[in-house]
Amino acid sequence: QLQLVESGGGLVQPGGSLRLSCTASGFTLDYYAIGWFRQAPGKEREGVSSISARGGWTNYADSVKGRFTISGDNAKNTVYLQMNSLKPEDTGVYYCAASYNSAYPGLTSLYEYEYWGQGTQVTVSS
Repeated sequence: QLQLVESGGGLVQPGGSLRLSCTASGFTLDYYAIGWFRQAPGKEREGVSSISARGGWTNYADSVKGRFTISGDNAKNTVYLQMNSLKPEDTGVYYCAASYNSAYPGLTSLYEYEYWGQGTQVTVSS
């Protein structure tokens, strides 16, 4: 069964850090690009960051540039999202998604991604 599982969410104070993990099972991330998306209550799901299969290309939303870093460990079949200098507006459910063999995975079209995880909650609050 093809599956993505996110972990690492939680409650953090403004200015703090979290590292999210997205682990794939049933398929190898060697052939899949990964995107991170988030959805705040009452808002549409938005793209945060993406990384191409094998990690040669990365992309970030303007709102997270300089604060978030995406990386992959293909040996662990896992992609990470390191989030620093967190702000209250970063609060939401964070999802990872996989897109087969995408060289330049986008952040605007959800339909580009074939598989989605169940999400992990990130809350930034004092």
